[in-house]
Amino acid sequence: MRLKTVAYCLALVVGMFGFTSSQLFAQGSAAYPEKPITIIVPYPPGGFNDTLGRIVGKKLSDAWGVNVIIENKPGAGTTIGTNFVARSAPDGYTILVAQFPFAANPFIYKSLPYDTSKAFSPVVLAGRAPMVLVVNENSKIRSLGDLLAAAKKSPGKIDYGSSGSGSSEHLAMALFENMANVSLNQIPYKGSTPLLTDLAGGQVEVAFDVFPMVRPFIQSGKIRPIAIATDMRSPLLPQVPTVTEAGLKGYEVSSWHGFMVPSGTPPVIIDKLNKQINIILTQEDIKKTFNEQGVVPDGGTANQFDVFIRKQMEIWKKVVAQAGIIPE
Repeated sequence: MRLKTVAYCLALVVGMFGFTSSQLFAQGSAAYPEKPITIIVPYPPGGFNDTLGRIVGKKLSDAWGVNVIIENKPGAGTTIGTNFVARSAPDGYTILVAQFPFAANPFIYKSLPYDTSKAFSPVVLAGRAPMVLVVNENSKIRSLGDLLAAAKKSPGKIDYGSSGSGSSEHLAMALFENMANVSLNQIPYKGSTPLLTDLAGGQVEVAFDVFPMVRPFIQSGKIRPIAIATDMRSPLLPQVPTVTEAGLKGYEVSSWHGFMVPSGTPPVIIDKLNKQINIILTQEDIKKTFNEQGVVPDGGTANQFDVFIRKQMEIWKKVVAQAGIIPE
């Protein structure tokens, strides 16, 4: 009887003031943000993902007058930081910097502590860094055609470097092997720097890696780019042909960077974040920072980012299965 009385009183209050619980929640969302925001970077300090979180965080803080805190939570192939956000309140106050592994990890790690497809809502695709096919400066391979011919002549004999099993470099080459119907031999390293150092030294002959990492080695003349994995030539390397131009039609791989929030975050909050970050991406100092890091700014709607991620997941699900990739 007492519960019925309480329910009746609540209903009476709602009726008197004309508010439903959803309306009250929407009003609270409209006031967002009212307290500090935390951006989780699932990588160590340094590198573009960390830079992205910090420069966007600073711009959000300036625009909205609230503190934006950057927390680095690296480990387990980005799953530690990603899981932290998946378990956070869906209120817009915890944001994830997501990158290439976000779409591949569900198929590499068979027991993630979260459901990638259900635990997150996309906010915006911030930018993409093209993958570049590079060789040692003294390599006899001068073009993509040379690589394909050599790989078909000697299957499994050409060594390529990667940052480890399931890394973006490994997945990019696995997709390349599948589409070109060739076989190369993977030499895994613990990161891009030792990989590219050995490539420059001639210990491995070829690799795919992101432009921000290969740029200084290209500038030093120690490695040569022979193709770029974009749908059209990049202003970052205008003289380098695309993989499609060079002979493998339809091949395209970029290391992408964006922002996600926990699933269930109110659309009004996602929309507010999306619009503000899109504004940030058009600012000259931000574009300059991106260019210095070898990343092309993107932007767009949350729905467009959602479609992009789903397509990425379809691609890497197939590649992981075909190549039998498992984490080290």
